[in-house]
Amino acid sequence: MSWMPFKIGQPKKQIVSKTVERDFEREYDKLQKLEDQTKKLHKDMKKSTEADIAMSKAAVKISGDLLSNPLCEQDQAFLESMTALDTAMKRMDSFNQEKVNQISKTVIDPLKKYSSVFPSLNMAVKRREQALQDYKRLQSKVEKYEEKEKTGPIMVKLHQAKEELRPVREDFESKNKQLLDEMPKFYHSRIDYFQPSFEALIRAQVVYFTEMHNIFSELTDQIDQAGLTDEQRERENEAKLNELRALSIVADD
Repeated sequence: MSWMPFKIGQPKKQIVSKTVERDFEREYDKLQKLEDQTKKLHKDMKKSTEADIAMSKAAVKISGDLLSNPLCEQDQAFLESMTALDTAMKRMDSFNQEKVNQISKTVIDPLKKYSSVFPSLNMAVKRREQALQDYKRLQSKVEKYEEKEKTGPIMVKLHQAKEELRPVREDFESKNKQLLDEMPKFYHSRIDYFQPSFEALIRAQVVYFTEMHNIFSELTDQIDQAGLTDEQRERENEAKLNELRALSIVADD
């Protein structure tokens, strides 16, 4: 959101002190940044959960494709390994969906609701700005009549202008005071509002990764019966690849 004051003729009398205007701009600037940060966080959290879902679904598809590999019909050990992998991926997907649902409910939805408040704040600031411009316009009108010769008709017009100015001035002062009082309160309330959401986010991640540790530890125990290290597996795979390269159908010309 942005605040762009209207440009009109300024009255000679300073109707809003520089200190008040500076305080107003400072508080409103903080809320503008807060709105931008809230919208960005909401967008990023949605992208994160969508990526999480896509990742776990892709993992389930890969394990399913491996399980349907014809090799599973010929090699019982491979079939058992792929069955264990497929089961683990489906469990991971299930826990991931629970995590995403929890984050959506405790983080994403509150962010969306919080963002929905800013349009009303924007409108209040615009109403305050419109009231200020009306105040300046009528103050200039009063000053114009005050500078003229004090004839009967001019005094009547001056009185009418002052009567017209009074409710407008009171309206602006009321709107200005309300915003100056409430904008800092709104800004500082963000901590109490978001802290439960961020705590829920941390808990959801801890629960998820704890379950992932358990799932993959069990999977490792099921498929890693040989107890080979990564280096040993790498050497074993390289040896098998060399055997394949030695076949005449893949030999270089």
